[in-house]
Amino acid sequence: MGIEDALPEEGILTTTVEAVAGWMRRTSFWPATFGLACCAIEMMTYGGPRFDAGRWGQEVFRASPRQADLMIISGRVSQKMAPVMRQVYDQMPNPKWVMAMGVCASSGGMFNNYAIVQGGDHIVPVDIYVPGCPPRPDMLIDGMFKLRELVIKHPMGKHQAKVLADLEELALIATPTLEQKGLMR
Repeated sequence: MGIEDALPEEGILTTTVEAVAGWMRRTSFWPATFGLACCAIEMMTYGGPRFDAGRWGQEVFRASPRQADLMIISGRVSQKMAPVMRQVYDQMPNPKWVMAMGVCASSGGMFNNYAIVQGGDHIVPVDIYVPGCPPRPDMLIDGMFKLRELVIKHPMGKHQAKVLADLEELALIATPTLEQKGLMR
């Protein structure tokens, strides 16, 4: 129960409060690192002095999921690590975002076998995908800026519930992918 639940559903006040809250959220991510493989080294470089994540308010990588609002999955996710990743995600407070860093975290990469999960989005909902094997810190910076644009538009409180309900309605009336006609059918 926060201030966003006590606000009216429409009006200039809500828009202003949401914009201010979105601005504060986007300028102060507290990432929970989930470094699983070689992409984690590039993520550590992003926090170092050359690329300096502190310029955007992300200088503190959190070891506790209860203090983080962004999970960066960097590397391949094994079947044994998948339940742990889900548990860490569930322990993070709302609002929370997830970034899949690298090909392995996005789609399983070159590891197409039974031991590796074919993408982090099979376990947790991913908001931003950063391509590369491994992606350079510059790519992670670009992904952070795209995530910042996404966060500033994220609704709060009653607006969030209404937006989610509208999206659910649109998804229910959409044409199923099996019935869609395209170039490949």
